[in-house]
Order: sequence, then structure tokens, then C-alpha cells
Amino acid sequence: MRAVVQRVSSAAVAVDGVEIARIGRGFLVLLGVEEGDGDGDLDWLCGKIHRLRVFPDDRGRMSLALGDIGGDALVVSQFTLLASTAHGNRPDFLRAAKPEEADRLYRAFADRLSSLLGRPVPTGRFAADMAVSLLNDGPVTIVLDSRRKE
Repeated sequence: MRAVVQRVSSAAVAVDGVEIARIGRGFLVLLGVEEGDGDGDLDWLCGKIHRLRVFPDDRGRMSLALGDIGGDALVVSQFTLLASTAHGNRPDFLRAAKPEEADRLYRAFADRLSSLLGRPVPTGRFAADMAVSLLNDGPVTIVLDSRRKE
């Protein structure tokens, strides 16, 4: 699994011009599911995001995690994170998981993160053409990969 985690002041997602989810301060997580990903990838990535200390403490140092600040998370599926441009300029997405498995793991990811945070985690709509808006905070953007453990 690959995730782009953006620290935000707010974020929202809309489908067909209708807002379906919105959060305040927290993380916008763009999630790509790779062929062969499983529960181990899910556990590692959710745990890492939950413990990621990128929010400022009272001295302005990035030392607080999402739970420490009572922050929100919005998870949006994004298979294009698995794009390969090794052969030419048109990306291929052969590494992305098949839609059925990707959707299952995407939903399980949001559920697991919700359990860790102790509150609902809103999501985008799988396989939909979405408009995602965000107000970056920092900006702080971290790329995580469960296969590389970074």
C-alpha cells in the first residue's frame, strides 16, 4: 500500500458536484492499494499514520500525533499512486490491485484507522471521479509505502 498523507486545516471530497465528506484539522490520506497487499500492509500503514508525529506542540516542534490533537482523517482511494512511467510517458497501472480487492482493503483501511482514532473516518467514493479540496497546513506531505516500510 502506498499513501500520501497531507497535514490539513480542512479537506473535503465531492462527487458530481455534491460534497460527500469533509474534515477539519487532521490528515487527508490518498491511498493506493497494490496487487498482493494484505492485512500486514494494512496494519503497518494504519499504525504508522496513527502514530505519525507531525503536528506542532506548544513549542512549535512537530511532535504530536493525530490522536494527540483530536484530529480527523479523510481517506480517498487513488490507484494512480501505483503508476509506473518506466516505459514512455503514458503511465501504466499494472501494479494496482484489482478493483474488488482494492475496494475491500480501502474500506478495511478506513475502518481500522477509525478504530485506532476512536471515531468515524470519512472516505471518498471508490472508483468515482472525485473533486478533492484541501487547505494544506505547513505544508506537510509524507509519502508512506508498506512494502518499503517507509
